[in-house]
Amino acid sequence: MSHRTSRRGLLFGTAAVSAGALLAGCTSNDTKDESSAAGGTRPAADDKPGKHVTIGFAGPQADHGWLNAINDNAEQRAKKYADVSLEITEGSNDTAQQIGQIETLINKKVDVLVVLPADGKALTQVGLKAMRAGIPVVNLDRIFNTPQAYRCWIGGDNYGMGLSAGHYIGEKLKGKSGARVIELAGLDNLELTKQRTQGFDDALKNYPNIRKVARQAAEFTVESGQAKMAQLLQAQPRFDALWNHDDDQGVGALRAIEQAGRDDFLMVGGAGALSAFQAIKQDNGVLKATVLYPPTMAASAIDLARALGQGKGVGGLAEFEIPSSITLYSAVVDKDNVDQYMPTGFR
Repeated sequence: MSHRTSRRGLLFGTAAVSAGALLAGCTSNDTKDESSAAGGTRPAADDKPGKHVTIGFAGPQADHGWLNAINDNAEQRAKKYADVSLEITEGSNDTAQQIGQIETLINKKVDVLVVLPADGKALTQVGLKAMRAGIPVVNLDRIFNTPQAYRCWIGGDNYGMGLSAGHYIGEKLKGKSGARVIELAGLDNLELTKQRTQGFDDALKNYPNIRKVARQAAEFTVESGQAKMAQLLQAQPRFDALWNHDDDQGVGALRAIEQAGRDDFLMVGGAGALSAFQAIKQDNGVLKATVLYPPTMAASAIDLARALGQGKGVGGLAEFEIPSSITLYSAVVDKDNVDQYMPTGFR
């Protein structure tokens, strides 16, 4: 995740099995006897071709592995459907430019918009503009300031990431007296970073034997991860666990750890990069787990947009309409389940 970009309800099981799992079996074009289903629900969306839907997709510049994976997930999901056309913008971290790109999609009269804003607050008005033009908006991850600016929000759980990381570390260290942990956070001027730290701290309250002795903020880059981790290692000659907020900056953190010759602690990462999964599977270093912030949410956003465009509901739910908010679960991936998640890892 770049320093300009946030990745942020229903809980849908594991994160990698995205909301698309509920949508599977769900843009059914079989409209016979809609009221005969339990609860009288409308048909849900499935893979059968139905009404054609043009989806406009606008996100920030893909200058980070996670954002590249967001774009890839959206494009690959759209290709799955014969009844979906995807109009994708170039992407920009400049809010004015991104607003202009979305306005172009509005003027093209796309059927549905999927928007991951570079700045949720700054792009709220263009979300409102689309909704007022009768174009439903699926707000992806970084949330607009008002629910009036979107029909459905889907994104990750930053507080839940911290909570999951804290509980994993807590369970690993619960038998150790005087355990010490440190935290390599992201950019402190981002709300998501504060949420991740808050979740981590709240989880650790359940383990009175554990004390957080240091915290350093990095910038979600390999370079910053390496530099800030080196500082932490120099300042903390003894600790038992490290939680690193982001697997991209974790690449740099692992370099610093290797250069320092340290292997006396366990490390938990964040997001779900392929490199992290591979290291966890090899199980020959400090990295033992990572907490998901799945880019599969973009594929699920395409599913939701298609369902909205076809006036369908969500398979597995009794309601006529898709939910207004979907929060993905921050699952922990370790050596016991890494094979299951390996296909979702991003580069």
